[in-house]
Amino acid sequence: MTGFHEVRFPLRLALGTSGGPVRRVDIVGLSNGRENRNSRWRNARRHFDAGSGIRSVGDLYEVLVFFEARKGALYGFRFRDPVDFQSCGPEESPGALDQPVKVADGETATFQLVKTYGDAGGSSLRTIAKPVAGSVKISIDGVEVSPSTYGVDTTTGQITFSPVHVPPAGAVIRAGYAFDVPVRFDTDRIDVDLSDFRAGRIPSIPLTEILP
Repeated sequence: MTGFHEVRFPLRLALGTSGGPVRRVDIVGLSNGRENRNSRWRNARRHFDAGSGIRSVGDLYEVLVFFEARKGALYGFRFRDPVDFQSCGPEESPGALDQPVKVADGETATFQLVKTYGDAGGSSLRTIAKPVAGSVKISIDGVEVSPSTYGVDTTTGQITFSPVHVPPAGAVIRAGYAFDVPVRFDTDRIDVDLSDFRAGRIPSIPLTEILP
């Protein structure tokens, strides 16, 4: 991912963040009263606003420093979604059986981390490109394997098994992990509103997801 800094927006500055997934669907009304619906995007794109809440002057300055270091919208960065940030629910702990990754073919050694959202009516698949270092757990056919048998690229979300530990054909690979969302600032300016000499706020800090 070009134009990206592998740093995370400070968690304490993200308290009060609002936002979530956005999908674009074209809806065309027909003369008979029915409608045709077509998804314009293959995947959802997440948008956040991290600007709500009163902050100290020190916090405001930290936001300004972070914005300047990214040169505004020029460079992307990591952001933790306040609700959807791991392979399981927000009140659970990630486990090696959480998410199906792939059925092995006996030759492929590298696999992309993914997350499936689904129920009885349907499902969607999301590429996980920014796993948190040290959080990834892998299982093969229901048995967790040692981290010494594979490596994790935390900049792409790919796991690579060592040559002697390539999963056999037909084996089901599953994974658990924590992850960040790759985002960029969706604005060219940061407006600081000082309420007094010790505190203030930034009314809006819009962020938009960078799709892999």
